Amino acid sequence: MTIEERLNLIKQVGEEIIQEDELVKLLESGEQLIAYDGFEPSGQIHIAQGILRAINVNKMTKAGIKFRMWVADWHAMANNKLGGDLEKIKTTGKYFIEVWKASGMDLSKVEFLWASDIVKNSDYWKLVIQVGKSNALRRFIRTAEMMGRQESLDTLTGANIIYSCMQVADIFMLGAKITQLGMDQRKVNMLAREIGPNLGYWKPVVVSHHMLMGLNKPGIQTVDDRSSKIEKNPPSTINSQSSRLQRTIALKMSKSLPDSAIFMTDSFEDIKRKINKAYCPEGQVEENPILEYYKYILFESLDRLQLQNIVVDRPQKFGGPVILNSYENLERLFGEKQIHPLDIKTKAIELLDKLLQPVRKHFAENPYAKNLLETIKTYQITR
Repeated sequence: MTIEERLNLIKQVGEEIIQEDELVKLLESGEQLIAYDGFEPSGQIHIAQGILRAINVNKMTKAGIKFRMWVADWHAMANNKLGGDLEKIKTTGKYFIEVWKASGMDLSKVEFLWASDIVKNSDYWKLVIQVGKSNALRRFIRTAEMMGRQESLDTLTGANIIYSCMQVADIFMLGAKITQLGMDQRKVNMLAREIGPNLGYWKPVVVSHHMLMGLNKPGIQTVDDRSSKIEKNPPSTINSQSSRLQRTIALKMSKSLPDSAIFMTDSFEDIKRKINKAYCPEGQVEENPILEYYKYILFESLDRLQLQNIVVDRPQKFGGPVILNSYENLERLFGEKQIHPLDIKTKAIELLDKLLQPVRKHFAENPYAKNLLETIKTYQITR
């Protein structure tokens, strides 16, 4: 595979890449590059963490990148996920791994690592402190969005500040020349780029993937399992990177709003109910969660679905079935109101159900996985 081909695969993952020229130099270096993404184990996995994550990881590994999945259990404890109960968090982390095994992720170049292992290393905590000494407190407060928190001294705890320092230290302890996380992690990744060389490390390339929208109508949203709310920004206020980032975070799906997302073990009835009630105005292509599911999940999963294209049924009086060979094709026809929301919702239900069948089967037939799922279903989501 040529450098250009490898770069193209990574660009398919990255909604934003900082910086592309640095990424090219890394690809040209010939070294075994490592990318990582981290997850706080908390509750059941939704489709963005499951299938979309598998799609992105597969593209990165196909591009020759070794991927490290970081099970951030201590981070989840610091962020008070599951009430800060580390044992519950660890159990949920094991469930996460079982989901990824059944989600189509190519695990041959993926390594699962746990924060609870690295915290036993005194060099890790030395680096955490070095990171903490690199900037004034205000700089770390600005990174709090990656925890789904507003920048407020009234709500942040000392553990939240330690969290920021840990996440920067993670990058260098894992040997990750590439950070491959969501757009909501942008600020902390930029901090790592800023201070890495000063601490004797490198400036990591930031490949930020798209944050899948929640299924509910954009507006007042609960952000990533917290109870505080962010008002929809009027268009006139979205004039800076910070405002755009806040908007992205505000629109993403949330575990604390179960009907805002498809979860990886949802039944056909769950999928049907959620998709049918999802926000999908006729002819609207912007901020349309159903179209996002087609763009980032369904058209990216044609091989897994064993399909060449997607056939959407329409009543004969409106032209009959339509064959869609690309997302762009769907977006154009939907924008022209040639395809009705009900038509694409019905097809989405069918295809999403098919994608989740292997996951449901794994958790139904594998005793270990089944026990994990039954256990975490008893946990109360606190954030």
